[in-house]
Amino acid sequence: MTEVRLEIGYDEYEDGMRMEQLIEQLAAKPESREIVELTIGSWGQAYEEGPDTFVDTLIGHKDAFPALRKLFIGDMDSEECEISWIMQTNLAPILEAFPQLTSFWIKGSTDLSLKPLKHERLEELVIICGGLSKAVLADIRDAELPELRKLELYLGVEDYGFDGSLEDIKPFMEPGRFPKLTYLGLKDSEIQDEIAIEIANSPILDQLHTLDLSLGTLSDKGAEALLSSERVRKLSFLDLNYHYMSDEMIKRWQTSGMSVDVSDQQQSDDDDDWRYPAVTE
Repeated sequence: MTEVRLEIGYDEYEDGMRMEQLIEQLAAKPESREIVELTIGSWGQAYEEGPDTFVDTLIGHKDAFPALRKLFIGDMDSEECEISWIMQTNLAPILEAFPQLTSFWIKGSTDLSLKPLKHERLEELVIICGGLSKAVLADIRDAELPELRKLELYLGVEDYGFDGSLEDIKPFMEPGRFPKLTYLGLKDSEIQDEIAIEIANSPILDQLHTLDLSLGTLSDKGAEALLSSERVRKLSFLDLNYHYMSDEMIKRWQTSGMSVDVSDQQQSDDDDDWRYPAVTE
């Protein structure tokens, strides 16, 4: 048993089952010491209750999971809870309790905090949400993550939690902040063009294998800046999947000689030119 998923359905929750009970039961099994990957899905009423109680329980039983390397908190679909409704909490204590973690995934950003964000071995941090607050962006900006290789942030939209601006995102384009970073995802954004233009000639591209600007409102404006950049051309992979680029721009990418994903073309609202990221509510 190296991978385990814990979740609570509606009926189970109504019958009194709680996530902390599932964690306690799991921790009591001898096989818990072999678990490498733990995924926590719906905990019953994620739109009303955050994970505070079961996070404390998990931390309290940390010695039962010595092999744990990957943890995902909040992996649930829209039928269980809309992504923008998922309640979170300060999850930084989990990283302190599990110093051997190499991968931490989070879904949902309401009331999310990561303070202080310090970890000696974490290689991958992924936050999936409909809108990431500038407070959380600041927590990550100020993090001490010397081994971080992959940072993937769903930035989202103002209506669902994104209250920042390009200025809050610029720090992630600075080289040296995470010296081992090779995958940077600044995605699912309503200001994807601004991000693309700003990062197109950033020195951080020199250390990246992959730049992920997918799932947002990228148009020809941002794409032109990327396509004109020699630094972008040196990337091993550029992910622009789900975008608002024109047919002509797509053809230019396809003949660029680059490894780039330009699939899932979207059409803006003809009347107002409204464009929407892929993941919001």
